[in-house]
Amino acid sequence: MTTRQLRVLVSCEFSGRVRSCFTERGWDAWSCDILPTEIPGQHFIGDVTPHLQENWDLLIAFPPCTRLCNSGVRWLAERNLWEEMRQGAEFFKKHLETKIKYVAVENPIMHKYAREIIKVPYTQVIQPWQFGHGETKATCLWLKNLPRLLRTDVVETRRQAVHLMSPGPERSKLRSTTYWGIAKAMAQQWGTFIELKEQQNAR
Repeated sequence: MTTRQLRVLVSCEFSGRVRSCFTERGWDAWSCDILPTEIPGQHFIGDVTPHLQENWDLLIAFPPCTRLCNSGVRWLAERNLWEEMRQGAEFFKKHLETKIKYVAVENPIMHKYAREIIKVPYTQVIQPWQFGHGETKATCLWLKNLPRLLRTDVVETRRQAVHLMSPGPERSKLRSTTYWGIAKAMAQQWGTFIELKEQQNAR
C-alpha cells in the first residue's frame, strides 16, 4: 500500500459491491445513490453531484442508463422523453468532466442522441462472461488515466439471462447491479494500478 489511505467514490451504486471490494483492499471507499446501500458500509444517500467536487483518488460511476441506452431509443419520440434524455446525458458528462485523477464511467451501448451530447467515445466493452459469470450483457467503460480491464475468468456457456428477467419492481435494480466478478476485477486491477502509481510518485 501507499503511505496514505487512498479514497474512492462509487457513484450511483446501491449494491455496495464495488465499494466493499475496495474496502477490503484497505481503501477509504464510499458509495452514493438515492437508495440506501444493500451492504452495510460508508454510503451517501442523495445526489452525488456535490461529492464529485471532493478530494478522491478514484471515481467509479454507474449513472442511470434508462434514457441513454440504445435498447430504449424508440421511446424517446413515442413518449417525448427528449428532455429526460438530455438531463441524463448531462449527468453522465459530470462524471467524465470531474477533476478526479482516475475515472471510470459505466453504461450500456448508447444511442446516437446521447453520444452527440456526451461526445467522448467509450474506451472498451466488457461482458460478464469475461469475469466468471455466464450472462451476456455488453457494457461500455469510459476510462480516464486507467488501463482497460483484463479478463479474469472466461465462461464458455453463456445465456441472455438479463433479458429474461420477469417484469416487476425489482427488475431495474437487478439489471443495474454490478456483477461480483467485475467488481472484484475493478478493485484488484485498478486498485493495484493506482497503488503502484502512488508509490512511484512518493519516492
